[in-house]
Amino acid sequence: MGYVYAIANQKGGVGKTTTAVNLGASIAAAGQRVLVADLDPQCNATVALGLSRTESPNTYDCLVGGVDLLSVARPTSTPDLDIAPAAPDLAGASIELARIAGFETRLLEAIGPVRDHYLFTLLDCPPSLGPLTVAALVAADRVIVPVQSEYFALEGLAGLLETLELIKRELNPRLEIAGMVLTMHDGRTRLARDVEKELRRHFPELVFETVVPRSIRISEAPSFGRPVLAHAPTSAGSAAYLRLAKEVAARA
Repeated sequence: MGYVYAIANQKGGVGKTTTAVNLGASIAAAGQRVLVADLDPQCNATVALGLSRTESPNTYDCLVGGVDLLSVARPTSTPDLDIAPAAPDLAGASIELARIAGFETRLLEAIGPVRDHYLFTLLDCPPSLGPLTVAALVAADRVIVPVQSEYFALEGLAGLLETLELIKRELNPRLEIAGMVLTMHDGRTRLARDVEKELRRHFPELVFETVVPRSIRISEAPSFGRPVLAHAPTSAGSAAYLRLAKEVAARA
């Protein structure tokens, strides 16, 4: 029976998609089957793994059309790593889902046989706490929260944690926080060091030891349609995500 993780934070630009793609590739590198499910209408995870924004069927069909997630999964160039592609239509799904009774469980129902085919399913959430993210959190067992090493890093975390607690209490009692991961970290700056210190002080049990550095190799990998582990296997970014994969597996 596989695990389902939501990669979530309502703030944009914190590394959710980067984490979903590269964490997935790093787990797959250990020989475990992984599915990344793209739930963001920007389709960035889909493109980052070499597919187009016009793939059909896609996760929109799972949420609105009742298609199961396994049937939309496609292989990527990385062995053991598959992608359930997104579509721009997801932008309208937030409105459509809100009109459907019980929309919160749509993705949970679509996951079905996915747990028997993949050890890890990573749900790449959009940068909001709207219906798409709520559906992902209801479907997930655990949540990984990417946090950018910037001034506003802690802003919004309290709201996110409150939302997670509400969903756990009302809709998904098995939901747990797997951890928070610092991303785009430049250890040479005092600001980044202070952000890390504050995050570890406030959430000592939740913050992963691994810190993902700010990296040109990580940033440019999506333009080649592959994760950083394939694009620049000896880079600091690749090493960081391999370490994170080991931490995630150890906490599973």
